[in-house]
Amino acid sequence: MLHLAATFRETSPSLVYLSLILDSSSSFRMEASEEPPVLLRKEFPNKSLLLATFAACIGGTFQYGYNVSVINAPTMYVQDFINQTWTVRYQTGIAEDALTLLWSIIVSVFTLGGLVGVTVGGTLSIKLGRKGTLLTNNILAITAALMMGLSYGTGLFELIIIGRLLIGVNAGIGLCVQPLYLTEIAPTAIRGLMGMGTSVFLTGGILTGQVMGLKELLGKKEYWPILLSTTGIPAIMQLLTLPWFPESPRFLLIDRGDDEGCKKAVKQLHGAVNCEKEMEDIENERNNLVGFTAKKPWELFADRDMRWHLLTIILLNAAQQLNGVNAIYFYTEYVFRQAGIPSDKILYATMGTGACECLTALTCGMLIERLGRKVLIIGGYTLMSICCILFTLTITLKETSSVFPYLSMACIFAFILSFGLGPGGVTNILTVELFTQNSRPAAYMIAGSINWISLFFISMIFPFIVIGLQQYCFLVFMGICATVALYIFFFIPETKNKTFLEIQNEFKSRNKKKGSSTAASGMTLLASSE
Repeated sequence: MLHLAATFRETSPSLVYLSLILDSSSSFRMEASEEPPVLLRKEFPNKSLLLATFAACIGGTFQYGYNVSVINAPTMYVQDFINQTWTVRYQTGIAEDALTLLWSIIVSVFTLGGLVGVTVGGTLSIKLGRKGTLLTNNILAITAALMMGLSYGTGLFELIIIGRLLIGVNAGIGLCVQPLYLTEIAPTAIRGLMGMGTSVFLTGGILTGQVMGLKELLGKKEYWPILLSTTGIPAIMQLLTLPWFPESPRFLLIDRGDDEGCKKAVKQLHGAVNCEKEMEDIENERNNLVGFTAKKPWELFADRDMRWHLLTIILLNAAQQLNGVNAIYFYTEYVFRQAGIPSDKILYATMGTGACECLTALTCGMLIERLGRKVLIIGGYTLMSICCILFTLTITLKETSSVFPYLSMACIFAFILSFGLGPGGVTNILTVELFTQNSRPAAYMIAGSINWISLFFISMIFPFIVIGLQQYCFLVFMGICATVALYIFFFIPETKNKTFLEIQNEFKSRNKKKGSSTAASGMTLLASSE
């Protein structure tokens, strides 16, 4: 079930997203200045920021998405290889239960590796830097690619298990560190759009893995070792491109105290003229953190000022896995078959849902700096709640009319579109924006751990939920979506166009108001009792 549950992510063309960054930043500068367009392009090096985004993402969250989906296509071929290897070793075929267990290990060990990766990713990002960690992380990806590619020739299926574990660690580190790098190199005005790179490249990786697994490409039996080893290609691409771009300016100034390195990085990413405002923001954050050191995850839990921040990222990251998107994908094949789509075409129809997510992710990228994070994520969860109710009704009434399977298809597409519009993309951005430099790596370790644990949890219990509740399981997911939407509406401030310090101050002021109102309530009760 893990490979099924993990396929429930957004899918978006990465190159189109990169062009959106260019357009958005250009449009913002045109509004803010009366300089001619030619001069504006010289002042703001869009190309450098654009290429830095690509270099960071191709070996980061793209790897996660790619390895989530690429394992699905060769399922039968890998199981045949395990059976053949077992027969050669022990002169007898492997038992069906043992084969199922080994395949489950191959699929689920990726999650275990991801959990290990995310727990060390924050620490590595402090010691090696954001860029240094991403570059070092590619060693794991290349090693994993070699192991999985050589497994067939050596007759060792154990190499696939080790390779999946290593690429899981790689994915966990990438999911933790890459969003830090993206948001820390981004100008405040387009930080949300830059943060969307995490979702865009993740889903682009999923779609690429699905396409590479088609029989027209590497989906044939004789090509499965090559298919699994292609995970080394994004790693090599990152090793060739990322060294040309600077380390995170915030890391250089706040964590390393490298003023000259920070100024050089900001100039390369933002331009010699337009770098002053970004330098001012970074210096203000550094001054606010004088005397503070990077926090550990357990120190965040002990900090009362961080309780709302932590509760928020825990809730959002758990909901990202528990909101029902995996249930929708579970029913996709069944609904498509009921609608009369031939069995051999269902795979392509399922990829069509990914194409829908492409449009939503791009739409989210264009709207996030206009409507804000809060509107998108609340709207996404609200629409998902409505879709859960409608999908339950259409599945329940499917026997009464031939039109209901088509209505169920519409609900599937609407649910996926709603997920991509808000929760799928905005969650990672909020995780970055709610914390300052000294607590951000630890926050990502906590958020990533919750995400991977929730993924493993839903992968294990989801079959039992479906068996027990059948289509009524969507009412449970409706409750989760509605709860998260209400929490965000009442407790989370809008972060659009605000610096990290402004966001922190707003959270502190809210906490003080809540604290003072609680104290006032206590005094009133005490007075009334007297």
